[in-house]
Amino acid sequence: MAKDYAGTAREVLKLVGGEENITHLEHCSTRLRFSIADGGKVEKDKLKAVSGVMGVIASGNQCQVVIGNDVIEVYDELMKMGKFTGGNAAPSSGEKKEIGAAILDFMVGVFQPLVPAIAGAGILKAMLSLFTMMGIMSSGSAWYTVLYNAADAALYFLPVLVAVTMSTKLNCNRLVAVSAVGAMILPGMTAAIGEGLTLAGFTVQNIAYTYQVFPAILTVALLYYVEKWVTKISPKPIRVFFVPMICFIVVVPLALLVLGPLGYNVGQLLTTAILFLYDKLGWLAVGLLAAILPFMISMGMHKALVPYAVTSVAEMGEELLYMPASLAHNISEGGACFAVALKTKDTELRSAAVSAGISAIFGITEPALYGVTIQHKRALYGVVIGSFVGGITVGLAGLKAFVAMGPGLAGMAMFVDVNNGMNIVWGFVGFGVALAVSFIATFVLFKDAEAAESQAPKTAAGENAVCSPLDGKLIDITEVRDEVFSAGILGDGMAVIPEKGELYAPVDATVDTVFDSKHAISLIGDNGAEILLHVGLDTVKLEGMHFEPQVKNGDRVKAGQLLMKFDIKEIKKAGYDIVTPIIITNSDKYKLSKATGGLVSVGNPVIGLEKKEDDR
Repeated sequence: MAKDYAGTAREVLKLVGGEENITHLEHCSTRLRFSIADGGKVEKDKLKAVSGVMGVIASGNQCQVVIGNDVIEVYDELMKMGKFTGGNAAPSSGEKKEIGAAILDFMVGVFQPLVPAIAGAGILKAMLSLFTMMGIMSSGSAWYTVLYNAADAALYFLPVLVAVTMSTKLNCNRLVAVSAVGAMILPGMTAAIGEGLTLAGFTVQNIAYTYQVFPAILTVALLYYVEKWVTKISPKPIRVFFVPMICFIVVVPLALLVLGPLGYNVGQLLTTAILFLYDKLGWLAVGLLAAILPFMISMGMHKALVPYAVTSVAEMGEELLYMPASLAHNISEGGACFAVALKTKDTELRSAAVSAGISAIFGITEPALYGVTIQHKRALYGVVIGSFVGGITVGLAGLKAFVAMGPGLAGMAMFVDVNNGMNIVWGFVGFGVALAVSFIATFVLFKDAEAAESQAPKTAAGENAVCSPLDGKLIDITEVRDEVFSAGILGDGMAVIPEKGELYAPVDATVDTVFDSKHAISLIGDNGAEILLHVGLDTVKLEGMHFEPQVKNGDRVKAGQLLMKFDIKEIKKAGYDIVTPIIITNSDKYKLSKATGGLVSVGNPVIGLEKKEDDR
């Protein structure tokens, strides 16, 4: 069944506050990344319940919506719905942005767009090194020369790339930013600095700004304020040339005298601090970082390490901590998913685990993390164990990475070291150890009933359970966007956003009514519960279209028996919400214990029923 990318995009857009609340939108390999004008308008819990959404990380003015492998399709649909430039509006009065969230938002906005170019260039360099080591290509050949320099350009001109992303983030003139930063790496400027260039009586520090990150960041930050100030005081008829001219006069000299050296030293200090940690803890640092990466990624905190990784690879040509730890974690996510797929009897979970496991093996972990391992804590334990052991393995080997990217099977060339052929061998050893340990640990720890244990209410002996009639995402009835249901007017209960158009009996029961409009069925359970299953909201208006009841009034049904088939795609296309309330219409007679939200399968207990004392 085709996925409704437009429907997902529409719901996401509404729940992040609409087009006017989005200042910037981009995507990475699995996430939509929103910069938000007013964080208070983001409905985080409802976002999590949207079909196609695997997770949400929202803090301050940043909101990340995890989509998984379909992120590009959903992003494309979003881009058809608006321009997303409403963020020039100020945040709502009284709202204070958290410093940590603002810093993370800034780093993601500046560094995330750099990753594809850096990763592609780095892998190309690694492949060229591998080809020369294997004798497939000569380092003196024309092809090698062209391809090597093409790859090197992404790192050589890294300050210029940063100028583009930084000016985009700050919304200042991109071409002026590129020119100001580009002036610092011009051959003529580099030669003059090397010969002892003096400005205003001060000698410019001899620094090669190619391959640098932080000098460009500080330079564009200054440009932003200078451009803003000059624009205010400049006569409108001459702004077109006067503002850029003054920016060049002020920014470039200050960048050479102050900001460039400061940024260079900041980068050196950051790298030195990380290396100090590595020197003190050694292989243990890699293992510990790998073990906590699942939790860092789930909160978006891992992005804080990207500036270090990019700087380390650009300046030193290698990285010793983050990328090796990421290799151990990524592969462990894959191993855990494969173990879940092998052990579970749930066909939906098995399918999701296989797909997510393959993605993780290739370096994309969000589908595994959000779709499988976080949902099943014993699988997450397996990931942590595999990551720790795999991290220690590559840490002991002193594994070096030469590309800043998410490690995986397709990118193992990132560990090719022309001076040490064993480096990539140890990379594959760490790959194998992480895969095997996480697989074995998860296979031993994981229990197939875990989904029900973790999401369903714990009921005492003698109590009755109402099971999920659908495969999908379980939400509380109060989250249903229809007051008749959410306010409990018809009774208390839960709801499921279905993934498949099949409705099953949640208990042993007698069919009381199959509604003429076919969209709803009421049951009288053998346990005394009166249960209404209502497929979609306002779907009575479809007058039976797209619904195929499989039972009739008075039929006896067993729990798990098919009650109805319905066409999710066509119902959505007609503009209807497919959330399906499960209402206990005589809930006043019971004390209900309800499951927490999450993925459920048909047969998972979702509501526990205990008769009230006066009804026994």
